[in-house]
Amino acid sequence: MKRLVNLCLLAGLSLPVMATTSEIDRIAAIVNDDIITTQQLETQLETISKQLRAQNTQLPPMDILRRQVLEREIIKEIQLQLAKNTGIIVDDNALNTTIGNIAQQNKLSLRQLRDVLEKDGYDFAQYRENIRQEMIIARLQQREVHSRINISDGEIDSFLHTQSLQGGLDEEYLLSHILVTIPEAASPAQIAQARKKAEEVLARLKKGDDFAQMAVSYSDGQKALEGGSLGWRKAGELPTLFAEVVTQLKPNQIGEIIRSPSGFHIIKLMDKRRGEKHIITQTLARHVLIRTNELVSNMEAQERLKHLRERIQNGDDFAELARSHSDDPGSASKGGSLGWVDPGVMVPEFEEVMNKTALGKISEPFQSQFGWHILQVQERRNQDNSDAFRRNQARDFLRQRKIEDNLDTWIRQRRDEAYVEYKTER
Repeated sequence: MKRLVNLCLLAGLSLPVMATTSEIDRIAAIVNDDIITTQQLETQLETISKQLRAQNTQLPPMDILRRQVLEREIIKEIQLQLAKNTGIIVDDNALNTTIGNIAQQNKLSLRQLRDVLEKDGYDFAQYRENIRQEMIIARLQQREVHSRINISDGEIDSFLHTQSLQGGLDEEYLLSHILVTIPEAASPAQIAQARKKAEEVLARLKKGDDFAQMAVSYSDGQKALEGGSLGWRKAGELPTLFAEVVTQLKPNQIGEIIRSPSGFHIIKLMDKRRGEKHIITQTLARHVLIRTNELVSNMEAQERLKHLRERIQNGDDFAELARSHSDDPGSASKGGSLGWVDPGVMVPEFEEVMNKTALGKISEPFQSQFGWHILQVQERRNQDNSDAFRRNQARDFLRQRKIEDNLDTWIRQRRDEAYVEYKTER
């Protein structure tokens, strides 16, 4: 069972289990024009309970957990309805690819994955449908939130400056989080009620109550049913609201309540560490390119490069031959030099040959999308982060931070706009 739960966690999915009740299905909640059944609710409740046990998280009282699971199902249903109304679908080909990737990540064939699931009582058809729904929601969020995020060069400059004052990008923090939400256009009474709830939760935490159990029981955050864990985050990956506070906390320390437009937040620094430096192997390489066309066939290109390779091995100067014969104008004028090449910059075919070629040696002719090449590796070196890498890293951090901030707001707005009627006790 533990292995199966790990499959679900790796895929980022909650996994439906086979129904165990023969009772006539009842309605747990009405969401706009659709419903959530009690069978759906109990199925998800059983799955979440198994996942929490696998994480060694103490379960809260079942009525509280049921309320939290129902709220997650409501939010999921709202998003699926919006996706359907706007034409977002996931076809079987895309679904099969994703399931294949899950199996591959776990070193299983598709048949083995299915066997593992069914052996533990999980229904494979329901598993597929659940993954389809998660993919649909991901596409919806991509369109509605992710695609609208832009990061300017000025934001990157400001971020890097701030990080240098706070000790750089290398510190990493293991965080847990509890959110008590407030609705859009909340009244003073609603705000006061939410703050009171947050204060009561904080007081219990300071008395020693388990943070993960309290998150499962009372948090409205997206990670509530994972015990509120946000995982390891670099300072730049922290939500803007938390960044300044977290850097001042010590491991196992709980911060004071933080107010935001979405509600009241409680964060706990579980641990921190110095992140590893990003060391890359750069290659100093040069090449000769012969392009193929109506006049130059693949065979002719190979033969010309074989002849050039022989001349270089017999003492002719690589740079001079590259200037005279290479069809790559950018490098030909520099004797075929590509300069110091970072991993991932060249097309895969070129990088594969470059990585396999020993220092000073000339490769055999090989083909890429640009034509036929020979190359020489002149030198290799290990290099710490370049300025360009740090800027790209900063851009990724800022983008992820904005996505999380905007996604929380977007989900809360869609929840407030929806018609929800509870038909069972919460």
